[in-house]
This record gives sequence, structure tokens and C-alpha cells, in this order.
Amino acid sequence: MKLVAVIGGGPAGAFAGERLAAAGLRTIILDEKLAWEKPCGGGLTYKAYQQYPFLIENDTPKRMIHDTLLSAPKAGSARLKLRQPLLIYSRFDLNNMLLKRAEKAGAQVEKARVLTADRRGRSWRLQTRNGAIEADYCVVATGARNPLRNVGTEWTPADTMTALGYYIPARQEHIDIQFLPHLEGYIWIFPRCGHLSVGICGRGYSARDLRARLDSYLDEKGISRADAEFYAHVLPSLSPPHWRSNRIAGEGWMAVGDAGGLVDPITGEGLYYAMRSADMAARVVLDDAHPSATKAAAYRTLLHRDFGSDLEFGAMLAKRLFLGRFLFSSVPARMVQFIRRSPRFHDLVEDIFSGSQDYASLRSRLLRNLNGTLHEVVVNFFLHRFMPAEKHV
Repeated sequence: MKLVAVIGGGPAGAFAGERLAAAGLRTIILDEKLAWEKPCGGGLTYKAYQQYPFLIENDTPKRMIHDTLLSAPKAGSARLKLRQPLLIYSRFDLNNMLLKRAEKAGAQVEKARVLTADRRGRSWRLQTRNGAIEADYCVVATGARNPLRNVGTEWTPADTMTALGYYIPARQEHIDIQFLPHLEGYIWIFPRCGHLSVGICGRGYSARDLRARLDSYLDEKGISRADAEFYAHVLPSLSPPHWRSNRIAGEGWMAVGDAGGLVDPITGEGLYYAMRSADMAARVVLDDAHPSATKAAAYRTLLHRDFGSDLEFGAMLAKRLFLGRFLFSSVPARMVQFIRRSPRFHDLVEDIFSGSQDYASLRSRLLRNLNGTLHEVVVNFFLHRFMPAEKHV
């Protein structure tokens, strides 16, 4: 293999390029923007930096957040203490760090937009404004708005979520997560370096409706939008049937990150799956045990075994989590109440936040702990309601 072209220089493309170049393969990364600030995202869970320690062991500016406040209507709030912090970068800084690592590994990084990608025999012809490039293999890392129609996942509006919000010049030390009635999604406040990223993501509502709900929330919190910068973005959020038919790879190409629809359908997290899919794509490209004709199938199998089946299961849970009911109240409200009153449930939700609790085994863990959780909830309720604070055991 003479040349691998990585189309897209975001976190997925940059990491794939680094892995390929570090193994001695001639690699070029093509992106019209290279490092740029993305409005949502920038958060890395424990699962990500445990797998790839350089994500925490570096000098790039970042926030390390240990506290999250979850709120739901009619349930108040609950504070979630994270034993393993969530790392929050500026997306520009994170992306720039990954591109520099790719260059240091030997990848050629070129600021150019790929206009067309045509398969010709066993190679690719990529047309940019600077000319044409012949490549033997393509890693597609174009993000959610993929302009290349013959590669990458194919989704319908039902397979996306809208994310919109503001950069607000302010500071706080914790994350806010606010659930809303009848919304398959949530509002967030993420403390970044130098500003807050405040936004809402969800499906089933127009961007205008989502913005109105976010503005109302900010007004209630007393957070000014006077000097804020507005943003909007589309997130992949594949429906359960689409996971099974997802166009993730084909002859001579593999899609990574958002271009493959590889985003958590519940939390909206994409960075870990961008990095992980890039790593696996590079491994398959480099593995001579898989000839070119079988690399696509090998990549699909590897993804499914590693996290694809779990994301598919999460897609089936999402609607029940956000819109379902339990014990005569909404699931988000009960979740907030249980976090506040049950140490077991607090630990379970913390593990979901850190990425160490998968969705496939979530139901069995809930059933194993349900009796203990309900007992803790009842005992704590009566302690706080009928006994003075100094007498609590």
C-alpha cells in the first residue's frame, strides 16, 4: 500500500493519521479547516483517557471537573460526585494537539477540501482545489456533515439530533445537566477554558422550539446571553434499525467517528468513539492478514464486538430513558431522586458518566441493585423528613 488518504482532520481523522504514519505507512490528512472550534463536545470521559493516557498526560489547557448537577422537573437536583474527573478541552486545542501528534508521527497534513472521491479500479482519485491525489485506501473522517455521498454512513432526519446553544464568557466549577418534559434530550452547561458551553440537544422538535426552551432555562437561571455567541450543529443519533444497516465501510474505505454515525445515542458523546474507531480502522488497514477485499468486513466485525452492539442497545433504551415513566413519575425525575438518596444508584450513574458501565449489562445491574436502592431511598426519605439533621446516622 503506497498511500492512505484520511479525509477529514478532526479528532478521528487526526488520530487515524497518527496511527497509520507511526507504523510507517505514507499518510496524508486532508481537511479544509484543520483545527477549529466546535460548539458542542470537548469532554473526555475516564474511559477515553484510561484507554489513551496521553489525553490526560499533556500540557494542553483543560478543565478537570469532578461535580455534575443533574436536575429534572418536580424532582429538584442531585449532585453527582465523579471519582474520575471529566476532562473538558476547547475543541480547537484538543484538535490542534492531535494534528501535531499526527505530523510528528510522519503524516502529511494539508489544508484542502476534498470535492470528489472516485473509485478507479483498486485506487482512489481525490479531487481538491489544489489538484488531484491518487490514494490506495481512504479513511473517511468528514464528520456529521459528510459532503461525499458514496462513502460514510447514510442517515435520515430520524437518525440525527439537533444541538444548539451559546458560548458564554463566564466561569463555574461544575457541569449542569437539565432534563425537560417530553424531550428526548437535555440541556447542558459545560465549563470550558475561558467560557461556558451552554446548549440543548434533542430530537422531535424544531431548532426554533429547542432554542426557545434553552433561552427560557437561561433566563430562569439568570445567565445573560448579552455577549454570547450562538451556534448550531447536527449530531448523528442512529435509530435502532439503522445500526444494523449502517454503511460503515466498503471497498477501499472505512468511516470513523461522526462520519460513521458512531455517537452515543443517549449522552451524545462522540469523542471516545471517534478515537476508538480511528484506532481500529488503522489497525485493520495495517494488518496484512486482511487483504484489501476483506478489510471492510474485518472493520465492521471489530467495531461491533468492541462497542457497536452496545451503542445499538443504547439506541433502543434512549426513548425509554428520556420519555418513560417509573413509579408514577418520569424516569429522569426518579433518576434524580434516586441519585440523591441512594449511594448504590449514585455509583451506577457515575459509572455511566465515566463510560465504565455499558448499556448491555445496565438492566441486569439495575435489577440486582433495585431492592437495595429502594431500601436506601425509603430510609433516607424518612431520615431527612422526620429526624433533625444532627441525628442522622
